Amino acid sequence: MSMSILKQNTSYSFSDYFELSHPTRDIVAEFGYGYELTKLPLPQGAFTGTLTRLSDMFYKKLPHISLTSEAAKREMLIAPVILELLDYADLDVAIEYPVYVNERLKGSVDYFIRSTQDFLIVEAKKSDLERGFNQLAVELIAMEQYREEQSERIYGAVTVGDIWRFGMLDRDKRMIVKDIDSFRVPLDLDKLFQVLLGILQPAAEQSINDKQCTQHR
Repeated sequence: MSMSILKQNTSYSFSDYFELSHPTRDIVAEFGYGYELTKLPLPQGAFTGTLTRLSDMFYKKLPHISLTSEAAKREMLIAPVILELLDYADLDVAIEYPVYVNERLKGSVDYFIRSTQDFLIVEAKKSDLERGFNQLAVELIAMEQYREEQSERIYGAVTVGDIWRFGMLDRDKRMIVKDIDSFRVPLDLDKLFQVLLGILQPAAEQSINDKQCTQHR
């Protein structure tokens, strides 16, 4: 029998899992989940437009902004993407959303997006995507129990602002899956939005069409 990496009678918040140096596989095994790193077949939304305005803003203004702090990355890289998403989809965004399942599954979710499907975003502290994914994996496990009405797959993403990587919890297989690929901002903005809207479909579908019609008037 393998030894537990979590201490008995110890409380853990989501951010504590970021501090663990253990691999994701070992951390999620503590909750009875398997782990797989693979090319994740992410949903693709009906988004066929271009994000020229947002992309141009990033290319023009980012060279003049110091992004050495986590606050700067949140405000200058992550927030603009989420605000733009609100123009295309009917959804609600909660920042620092509190979740409590038990003393090992509790804390604040950086960004909790609610539409037809729920979606979590973790900002990876210290620009560490690997440990950031550990935190995301545990938050996905917590969310499965916190909101039991969810579908069989729950998606999330970890980001350092200019790089996004997706993950998924498969309820039936009790598996955490990490996408081997990543999306870059601003280079892959259109592809990133296709995935984000694909996850949030079908609630976003009509909003996408309405937005595109408005843009072409």
